[in-house]
Amino acid sequence: MQNKTDRRQWTALIVLLLITFAVAAFGSQFSADAWYRDLTKPEFNPPSAVFAPVWTVLYTLMALAAWLVWRSRQRTNVVPAMAAYGVQLALNGLWSWLFFGRHEIGLALVDIVLLWGAIVVTMLLFWRIRPTAALLLVPYLLWVSFALLLNLRFWQLNP
Repeated sequence: MQNKTDRRQWTALIVLLLITFAVAAFGSQFSADAWYRDLTKPEFNPPSAVFAPVWTVLYTLMALAAWLVWRSRQRTNVVPAMAAYGVQLALNGLWSWLFFGRHEIGLALVDIVLLWGAIVVTMLLFWRIRPTAALLLVPYLLWVSFALLLNLRFWQLNP
């Protein structure tokens, strides 16, 4: 019986990693192009080489956090928390499409503000179930806070 439970736990982790990295793959298809290279960039814009490693770590932490919450499903109702996770994940993928795919800096700014709020809600719901899961999302919230400021400056510098 224990082996079957262990297998389900690991399968769930793999599924959550696959879902989370599917969003990463979706977003990565909209990468910097000639339009982006020609934009006036904020003075604090990091080099492009920084983004892939940072996002790889963040997506991994996100999936681990969701997995910790999912594992608590027999003790508590995790549906609202996992739904919030799904919403923030969708907003995350949408941002890349809006900014890099559609070149809609203003709409991307609206999206990232919503994303920031969805991350906070997700963290609050995760905290009630598994505080460690919420703490795993802190680097993500900090990075998205920085990205929000970047997006705002891009919008201001490129009317």
